[in-house]
Amino acid sequence: MKQLNRSNFKTGERPVRILQFGEGNFLRAFADWILQELNDSGVICCDVAVVQPRATGRVKELAVQDGLYTLCLEGIDRGERVQSRRIIDVLRDFIDPFEQYEKFLSYAKSGDLEIIISNTTEAGIALDVSDTDFSVCPRSFPGKLLAFLKARYDHFQGDMAKGLAIIPCELIDHNGEELKRVLLELAKIRNMDAGFVNWMTAANHFTNTLVDRIVPGYPRDTAKEICEETGFADNNIVKGEIFHLWVLQKEPFVQEKLPADRPGLNVIFADDITPYKQRKVKILNGLHTAMVPAAYLCGIDTVRGSVADPDVGKFVQKLLNDEIRPTIDLPEDETDAFASSVIERFMNPFIRHELMSIALNSTTKFRTRLLPTYNDYRAKFGKSPKHILFSLASLTVFYRGKRGEEDIALNDAPEYLEFWKELWEADGDYKAMAQRVLENQALWEQSLAADDNAAQVAGYIESIVKDGGRAALRAFLAS
Repeated sequence: MKQLNRSNFKTGERPVRILQFGEGNFLRAFADWILQELNDSGVICCDVAVVQPRATGRVKELAVQDGLYTLCLEGIDRGERVQSRRIIDVLRDFIDPFEQYEKFLSYAKSGDLEIIISNTTEAGIALDVSDTDFSVCPRSFPGKLLAFLKARYDHFQGDMAKGLAIIPCELIDHNGEELKRVLLELAKIRNMDAGFVNWMTAANHFTNTLVDRIVPGYPRDTAKEICEETGFADNNIVKGEIFHLWVLQKEPFVQEKLPADRPGLNVIFADDITPYKQRKVKILNGLHTAMVPAAYLCGIDTVRGSVADPDVGKFVQKLLNDEIRPTIDLPEDETDAFASSVIERFMNPFIRHELMSIALNSTTKFRTRLLPTYNDYRAKFGKSPKHILFSLASLTVFYRGKRGEEDIALNDAPEYLEFWKELWEADGDYKAMAQRVLENQALWEQSLAADDNAAQVAGYIESIVKDGGRAALRAFLAS
């Protein structure tokens, strides 16, 4: 079997017009697939240079195959079971900026470059006030982007025509505006000149976005079969569902450079993405984040297994119907239809969506995906949503790092992992533990220690630890 690469699979060559921060499964199954569709239909003509945003990543593995990989899309489309296999060829160059900083900055001088796309997880768009030394590769994504934009400004001597369409895909509110705000804060800390700051905000065009596609990633169970079907050895296969949605706030420059709202693609340029965002984050992402620790501690490993499980499935439905849906300010029929579609997507028979793939950066995800519902529920009903509190207790026990005798491969920001580690190394006073978690504004950007939350969460933690995740969940559901 031949190795998948450009020697064995012939492709055309297009100019690199897009710089992409992030080499993970999601961008490759979502944005890069959309770019492939647009290229193949003649709407655009461009390739992508991929930047690895963290010191550990996969650009070297992608480079081995010249950026080629098989995308498998599987699911239910209009009542029909659909499976497709496709080789994606839009990734052209691969940059580890921690080892290739000059190469990274060299792209700032490109006259072809028009677009920057990013997905560095919710934790990626954050201000690191000490990330100011641009003589070496900055640590944070905003630091890298700021250094890149400054290099472009200097090279083109402030030419306003050399600005870029900047399209973040991180799942935070107003991601384009927030990225620009963080860049401005970092530029202020570095005392960067007013001319550059004006160019950065006026010549470049930041847009808010919402992305939606479930991407389980590498299909370990069927990889061999897929390679036999395509005839190529491929270590970078990525699997996703058929459903996709990309909503971008209307911005004429972005629409000109990336005219992606074409027939066959569920891409929308909207005046306001807020209703789409609220619906998607609260229902799809909120359910994902809430189910992960509860289901995993019950011995379940996948999303489909979680929803099909009688206990976890009931927990998910109660959370959805009793706590999430009442906080969504959209027509009831639209919310019902979307909620039903989400449960169907969770039950996709083709997708083995590992809970641990969702568990990355769970602390930030709990804050961004569940606390909006928590706050809206309290504002509407005057009490805390108990299913979300149970999920928080499960998350706390999850970060103990053990499922029975099995170690849990925790993956989160170092400062969060240190907090959870210290929490579990302290004496086992569950009330004190719950209070520390609820009051930690560094985690939640607010205090959650309202009413009897501490007592409730402490009771759930104790039950999970002493009785096990399954028994604790059943007791909660029966209460």
